Amino acid sequence: MVIKKEDIIKAQIRIKDVIHKTPILTNQSLDKISDATLFFKCENFQKIGAFKMRGASNVVFSTTKKKQQNGFITHSSGNHAQAVALASKLAGVRSYIVMPKNVSEVKKNAVVSYGAKIYYCENNEKAREEMCKDIIKKTGALFIHPYNDYGVIIGQSTCFKEVCDDGYKLDYIITPVGGGGLASGTAISAKYFSPMTKIILAEPQNADDAYQSFIKKKIIPVTSPNTIADGLRTSLGDKTFNIIINHVQKIITVSEKEIISAMRLIWERMKIICEPSCSVSLAAVLKEKKTFLNKKVGIILTGGNVDVTKLPF
Repeated sequence: MVIKKEDIIKAQIRIKDVIHKTPILTNQSLDKISDATLFFKCENFQKIGAFKMRGASNVVFSTTKKKQQNGFITHSSGNHAQAVALASKLAGVRSYIVMPKNVSEVKKNAVVSYGAKIYYCENNEKAREEMCKDIIKKTGALFIHPYNDYGVIIGQSTCFKEVCDDGYKLDYIITPVGGGGLASGTAISAKYFSPMTKIILAEPQNADDAYQSFIKKKIIPVTSPNTIADGLRTSLGDKTFNIIINHVQKIITVSEKEIISAMRLIWERMKIICEPSCSVSLAAVLKEKKTFLNKKVGIILTGGNVDVTKLPF
């Protein structure tokens, strides 16, 4: 499938009443530290506290009422689980979420609060997928992939379109990359609405499968990702990879120390909550300051769902 400009415009209209149009913040202190002019798109202020609400809402509300009848299902241990649960609730249909047994109480409670039914499985991809298949057989629910789904990608693309709608002319836009839903959606959005803006992705060194895939021009699955950025421990999908390989300029990898340092800076200087995965983009700017020297740089702050009793600083 080729995502068209009209697909993004329609998605933006479709979901505008079920998501927040998030603000763009600036910070003189971080501009000085980075030697660039930074614009932070605050998806940590989005419903469910993350950009994932865009993709899930677009899939749910682009599905016909007849097909919605049996509800929706996904496997996720974090923000996508909450997004599917809330989008389903707003559509007035059931949702089923497969989560690993060791999922945090904070994430579990959030999903339950949106009315979803949780099923627990072992913490591996095979167990998640098999349990999803079993539940789909029993319920007829429609599966929403966390990122490797064109409807999800199009939904995520509305984030950067909002930046363009607000009149920002950026030299660069940076997003973290895990499965690649937001990264590929941002790349497609930039292609249509801000072609002069270069796309750069940021990734933990300890989970650098996207970087390896980008360099080797084929999907390299992530193995034993040991990073604090828990939202970025997934591998690219074929759909997200194909978009990234064709539209992204480069991928910058950052250390755990650099991620935590950037996260702390956002908390201290901007006075807002962000999760580790959200901080990777700022870490990339600070690591490669020469690249961004005196440039206008957009940074998508992807989410703010963090257990405040377990901060890394």
